[in-house]
Order: sequence, then C-alpha cells, then structure tokens
Amino acid sequence: MTPGELVTALIRACEARDLDLVCSFVTDDIEYDNVPIGKVYGPEGVRKVLSAGVTQEATAVEWRVLEQIEHGDTVMNERIDCFLVGDTWVKIPIAALFKVSDGKICLWRDYFDLDTYRKQRAG
Repeated sequence: MTPGELVTALIRACEARDLDLVCSFVTDDIEYDNVPIGKVYGPEGVRKVLSAGVTQEATAVEWRVLEQIEHGDTVMNERIDCFLVGDTWVKIPIAALFKVSDGKICLWRDYFDLDTYRKQRAG
C-alpha cells in the first residue's frame, strides 16, 4: 500500500472500530497525538484512546475525509469525525498529519478544537 492507501485503510478500520486492524497498521513505537489532549505511544496507547470517551459511547462512527494529500512518507488530511451518541451526531473537524515508515504509520497527529467537542457534548 502507498502511504495514502495505508492512512485510508486506518481510517476505515477506525470507523469499523476494529482496533486489532488499526493496531496492525502502526509501528511498535508510534506517537499518536490528539494535540489538545496529549500524546500516547505504541499500539496499546492507540487502542486505549480509540476505545474510550465518545468513541466508546457512539453507536455509529463516520470519519469523512474532505481532502487528503500524500507527499513521500507524509500524508495529511482534513476530515470530520462524526460519532452518533444517542440520537445526536457529534461532529469534530480534524486536520491530521501522518508519517509512514517501512509500511506502517509511525506518527499520527490529530489537530482539533476541544471546545467544539465540549460544546456538542454539553448540549
């Protein structure tokens, strides 16, 4: 897979909440940074973040990629991560950066506004 195809496969696995598949796409020392929240490392760190919070509460997950670019081992995308919680869709605009090394994702940063998320969860 190209780096862009790898990131797309990761996103689809996240939507399906297939955490074993997600973890198979990342290096043993991945840095996963939800920028306003903080960093975790390794597949188990990724698994912990993706199995908690709104992701765990949601009955459906859709990560809509609006734009994606690939340059060498770097992939960037703009997306809207959507989580159906109860009868309300929580929608979080994301700008993301991924780095790929030896066919796996070694860096994943999601940039988003934490207040956008909090306001939707409060309402």
